Amino acid sequence: MDLLGAHVSIAGGIYNAPERGVAATCNAIQLFTQNANQWRGKMVSEADARLFQEKLAACGIADVVSHDIYLINLAAAPGETRDKSLVAFREEMERCARLGIRKIVMHPGSHNGDGEAVGIRRICEAFDDLFTQVPQFTGKVLLENTAGQGTNLGYRFEHLKAIIEGTSFKERFGVCIDTCHAFAAGYPISERDGYLRSFDELDQAVGLENVQAFHLNDSKKGLGCKVDRHEHIGSGALGLETFRLLLNDERFVAVPKFLETPKGDDDEMDRVNLKLLRSLIGT
Repeated sequence: MDLLGAHVSIAGGIYNAPERGVAATCNAIQLFTQNANQWRGKMVSEADARLFQEKLAACGIADVVSHDIYLINLAAAPGETRDKSLVAFREEMERCARLGIRKIVMHPGSHNGDGEAVGIRRICEAFDDLFTQVPQFTGKVLLENTAGQGTNLGYRFEHLKAIIEGTSFKERFGVCIDTCHAFAAGYPISERDGYLRSFDELDQAVGLENVQAFHLNDSKKGLGCKVDRHEHIGSGALGLETFRLLLNDERFVAVPKFLETPKGDDDEMDRVNLKLLRSLIGT
């Protein structure tokens, strides 16, 4: 079984996500555990958590990860945004612990002009507090690389390394690599030599064994644009070669890979994109 999937909706209840994944031909799913546009989310009831686990097993979904809400910024200076971010991420960890989800993908955050070193230090301090506060979450946080837009951190693999090494909980981290973000940040992964060099850099920074998820997205913009705009597979500046290389890279066969491409009616484009991706395996 391949570990290909997509980000799926939790509309109507988080327990609906596994069946939506199956309808889109997913073997793995990514989801939000709350409304992504609100700071506070409801705690999942024990009954809903049980139903989610039952449907996950019945649907044969092999892997599931959550994605934190985009409002969270753990690199923010002390103040309202940081306080809300700490509460929101703590609640994310608590919901995932109840749901049995063991991996949370998150964007490192934005230093808002205070400098990269300061922002990274704030993220490390936040996680030292969070892992202490939520011992029931025993899984991992997956730091996602970013496109480098504005003052966002994480656009260099070295940023991910600095966050992991700057905490007291190094073993609690992995990374999630977004193909669009890597390309937009300047990693030349659209051709073979650049792909190999880029993943060598990633290996040197964090170790390929710590790559625990991928976001498979083409890019609307070109190499080094620093603009985060996802496109359908093969329809953007990346083209198909990146995905062909990645899907046939034996180092990542067991790593789940999720679409975050634009949705069509009833998620029809997830099925289209996943079919195309699967056609590249073995070619």
